[in-house]
Amino acid sequence: MPPGGKRVEIPVANFAPRNILVTGGAGFIGANFVRHVLARDAAARIVNLDALTYAGSLDKLEGLADPARHTFVQGDICDRALVDRLLREHAIDTVVHFAAESHVDRSISGPGEFVRTNVIGTFTLLEAVRDYWIREQGLSGEALAAARRFHHISTDEVFGTLGDADPAFRETTAYAPNSPYSASKASSDHFVRAYHHTYGLPVTATNCSNNYGPRQHPEKLIPTIIRCCVEGKPIPVYGDGRNIRDWLYVDDHCDAIWRVLEAGKVGETYNVGGDNERRNIEIVETLCRLMDQRRPARAPHRQLVSFVTDRPGHDWRYAVDIGYIGKELGWRPASRFEDALAITVDWYLADPRRLGLG
Repeated sequence: MPPGGKRVEIPVANFAPRNILVTGGAGFIGANFVRHVLARDAAARIVNLDALTYAGSLDKLEGLADPARHTFVQGDICDRALVDRLLREHAIDTVVHFAAESHVDRSISGPGEFVRTNVIGTFTLLEAVRDYWIREQGLSGEALAAARRFHHISTDEVFGTLGDADPAFRETTAYAPNSPYSASKASSDHFVRAYHHTYGLPVTATNCSNNYGPRQHPEKLIPTIIRCCVEGKPIPVYGDGRNIRDWLYVDDHCDAIWRVLEAGKVGETYNVGGDNERRNIEIVETLCRLMDQRRPARAPHRQLVSFVTDRPGHDWRYAVDIGYIGKELGWRPASRFEDALAITVDWYLADPRRLGLG
């Protein structure tokens, strides 16, 4: 149960993932999803494919609920021969595709790797499952939809940016990516959709808002703020800090993905958000207050804030309308932001290596 919340009644499931290939399962959201599934479904088995680049770490997979049902494979989603082998050796019936380059600043300085991983990698996976499920196993139509699933994780950044008074992104919002990262994810989304409409591949997809929680890479906003507070160094805040994001606790996100796998309509996309819009400066100030309580310094940590030049193409506001997934699948976030953020801070402070220190 996520901190401070309770689940709502949800429809009966109609799909039961059993042999699951999770790509990027040693990354932030992927590793939390692996933990979520192993703790939730005693019949599910996971093959975890991760290249262990800078964002992936086996440390994120320590202490799994049932490690015997988890097989880790280090490898690249662009390696077609490896993907083919894993699908057949483990009789994969479900693919949950997290693997992606996701840091906007890195996409600005080196967009090529984002095209390779996010576009070519997704294409490679789609071709592999098409060959295995449709061509080799001969599944099609209702039989294919009942027995197999390819779930694609995407981002709200593909929709571009919003003004303060604009309505939140919906599943029908036109794509308008503004960074190489979001453009690469938009491209991958379109390939997933095309493989459903062209080849009948049983796909579902989710576009999520900003995730936070334990096991996030130290370069991301929240762990960066915590690290700066620990070290007493300036906390960099882009522009005036008034950019707005919708913050989603990672456990809630994992719960939503599982719910879509169980009962989502084949071919559908669902927006997943925290229903929790905050300005960046609000996040900074809340974290500083939490750090004042846990690691008191000579002066309030808020005095460490240092406003820096905004990055190119910085979107002003993201907001996600979660009405559709709520109506169709009975899902909504169960965590209270302040409770979940405190849990996140305590997780990082428990071991300085989690912040890239020590």
